[in-house]
Amino acid sequence: QVQLVESGGGLVQAGGSLRLSCAASGRTFSAYAMGWFRQAPGKEREFVAAISWSGSSTYYSDSVKGRFTISRDNAKNTVYLQMNSLKPEDTAVYYCAGRSSRLLSTTQTWYDSWGQGTQVTVSS
Repeated sequence: QVQLVESGGGLVQAGGSLRLSCAASGRTFSAYAMGWFRQAPGKEREFVAAISWSGSSTYYSDSVKGRFTISRDNAKNTVYLQMNSLKPEDTAVYYCAGRSSRLLSTTQTWYDSWGQGTQVTVSS
């Protein structure tokens, strides 16, 4: 497993942008499929986006498609989530997750490494 640390969260007005980063420890990051999930107050954690080990495949939830972009830099052991046109309903704690696999999943139980999360608050 890798250790994951998220950063980049904060307070932003509706319509604004933020870029989240997830830094991974370990030399095997390039073999990991990575995902972003979020949990809003009083709600269950939900899938946001995922990217394959090579970066060639990406998935997005319908709620963020066209506004968020997931990417990775394997040389820096980092995965990113660029969030544009933010809405108040995007307010949540955002978590990155990973699993050493050539497959990709939108299911949180499939991932075996998790970060501690970073808070994103979008004001109206």
